[in-house]
Amino acid sequence: MMGNTEKIGIVGLGLMGQAFAKRLESHHLSILGFDINEERCAEFGVLNTCKTPNELAKQCKTLILCLFDGKQINNLLLGPNGLLKDVDRITEKLICTSTCEPDEIIEIAQACEHHGIRFLEMPISGTSKQVSNGDSLGLMGGNEDLIKELGPILSAMCAKKMHVGPIGTASKSKLAVNLVLGLHRAALAEGLVFGSRIGLDPNKLLELLQNSAAASSVMKIKGPLMANQDYDNPQSRVDQSLKDFGLIQKLAHKAKQTLPFATQYIELLESCILAGEGKKDNAIIAEAIRRTGSK
Repeated sequence: MMGNTEKIGIVGLGLMGQAFAKRLESHHLSILGFDINEERCAEFGVLNTCKTPNELAKQCKTLILCLFDGKQINNLLLGPNGLLKDVDRITEKLICTSTCEPDEIIEIAQACEHHGIRFLEMPISGTSKQVSNGDSLGLMGGNEDLIKELGPILSAMCAKKMHVGPIGTASKSKLAVNLVLGLHRAALAEGLVFGSRIGLDPNKLLELLQNSAAASSVMKIKGPLMANQDYDNPQSRVDQSLKDFGLIQKLAHKAKQTLPFATQYIELLESCILAGEGKKDNAIIAEAIRRTGSK
């Protein structure tokens, strides 16, 4: 059981890290954070942040990792000053919410176990706004006993959770979900751009779509952003989507699976990156589609 005063550490205070902090605080759990970006630490509050991840690991038995990719996780854990090499740490458990290559996450988990840290992967299906609102789904891969031990923290992070199997299975599941989700997003963007080109009001068309046989949850989250061309306050970014689709493409190649629609989607995301839109909300895929019609 976790004591009332035990602090939970969050490494990575971007969109997801701050959303999880909000969730944990709403459940009266104490938190500390770390990020290499000083501005994010300032937003989080000086009294609530540590100067280094090692300092965080010396104060928190449980760490939640909200990093961009497996490379950043490996550097955090196994780099020159890696947490796994720090004999003074008290951290016993890691919850990894990053979307990583399945084989990569298995190797990371094995390294943690070798150094006496128990590891749970829990990538999230949902945007940072959905996490904040308690509408996201946590896909859990790992030991069932550890999941039970982490119960209060996991329930605070995500109201909805699914244990999908051993380490690596959750990453595979998340990539499968993201493949479908990304293509839904692209289909909605193409439909809204098409509608506007033939003279339909995008907001009225969006309302129509949400009440039609074509309705999907993507419309509620990303539809208003596309209809109003509002991409500056991202819930999930273009560069994150491109990273995930790169992992999907790599895994599909390994499985000898062609992805014709995903290939086109990746090209549209890459065009957004070239246009300097990598940090914008990934709903901006609508603008990539709009640009194809202006040639």
